[in-house]
Order: sequence, then structure tokens, then C-alpha cells
Amino acid sequence: MPTVLRSGPYRFFFYAGDQGEPPHVHIERDGDIAKFWLKPVRLHSSGGFNRPEIARLTSLVIDHQTGLLEEWNAYFND
Repeated sequence: MPTVLRSGPYRFFFYAGDQGEPPHVHIERDGDIAKFWLKPVRLHSSGGFNRPEIARLTSLVIDHQTGLLEEWNAYFND
């Protein structure tokens, strides 16, 4: 599970078994977790995050979308 970004209390990562799925990122904080598709950016699932925090996470994913896609491609396509 490579960590590809840290922003404040949030850890952005991939699962090695995610290769067959469209590009996405998992985000966790204190046991809460969310999954965001990267193309286009949209929430897939969330466990524990409230709406304002989901909005914050969505903004973070949008802000880092290019880098997250590059990390996805480097990890799964090389």
C-alpha cells in the first residue's frame, strides 16, 4: 500500500490489488476511509467522514489530480 501523498492528517494511497480498476485513490484519517475515482474526480465510497470533510477531500483530490494520476500510472503500468 504505497503512500502517494500526505496532506495534513490525510494519507493518500493505493492498494496493490487495485490494478484492474479505473484510476483511483484511497484516503484515510484516524480509521475513516474514502475512495475517489480520479478521471473524473468523484467520490466512490466513504466510511466515517462527514460532508464538510468530504468536500475538503474532494478539493484536495482535484488539486492533486495530475500528480495522483502520474503516481497511479507509475505504480501500476511500470
